Amino acid sequence: MLLVPSISVIEGKTIRLTQGDYKREKVYEKTPIDVAKEFEDHGIKRIHLIDLDGARKGTTVNFDTLHLISVYTDLIINFTGGMHTDGDVLKAFEYGAESITAASVAVSNKEQFGNWLMSYGREKVALAADSLEGKIRIRGWQKATTTDLFDHVAYFYERGLKYLKTTDISKDGAMGGPSFDLYERLLKEFPDLSIFASGGVRQIDDIKRLRDIGLYGVIFGKAYYEGSITLKDIDDYQSTIA
Repeated sequence: MLLVPSISVIEGKTIRLTQGDYKREKVYEKTPIDVAKEFEDHGIKRIHLIDLDGARKGTTVNFDTLHLISVYTDLIINFTGGMHTDGDVLKAFEYGAESITAASVAVSNKEQFGNWLMSYGREKVALAADSLEGKIRIRGWQKATTTDLFDHVAYFYERGLKYLKTTDISKDGAMGGPSFDLYERLLKEFPDLSIFASGGVRQIDDIKRLRDIGLYGVIFGKAYYEGSITLKDIDDYQSTIA
């Protein structure tokens, strides 16, 4: 199972939100590039870079941060936040993203996201389907929808989707543990999906349990920034899968 740290960015700074609430943001001292280098030094191969400005505004903002990390590290970068046009996606690739994850456009313009899967390939385009009480939320989780999580995933699964990142928003940043039952249900319903769990990871044991469930990867953030998962934990975990 892939271990993928997330780096969330607002105005070029490393930020963490709790349950997607921009009023509950915490700014960390280290810059995104410093954090990225730290991860790379401890065997991490890929990161999930989140443009929180872009997610909220509906147009990507932090391309410069993406470019810096791509230039000064050898990390594989999955980039997300505010991409709604072909120009956004092409610019993300131009600035160093290996792949992109999109959420809002897959709800507001299903045809556009479906075209991206075909045009750029299922290895390059992942779906973020983040939900609260089973209903998809978009625009950095600020906008509620009536779209059912499983119906939404099924629509793109039938059209060749390979990678899914999904968060139970009630778990995100709360340090109460991931939504293990949700991931088990998703794996049962969509056995050919490569699923990344996100939200609620407290410690390395949660990561091991997600691995045992059969997930493709886990994205974690707050547990690292708050010290519940340490660089030593990452080293030890990497050594078990080397």
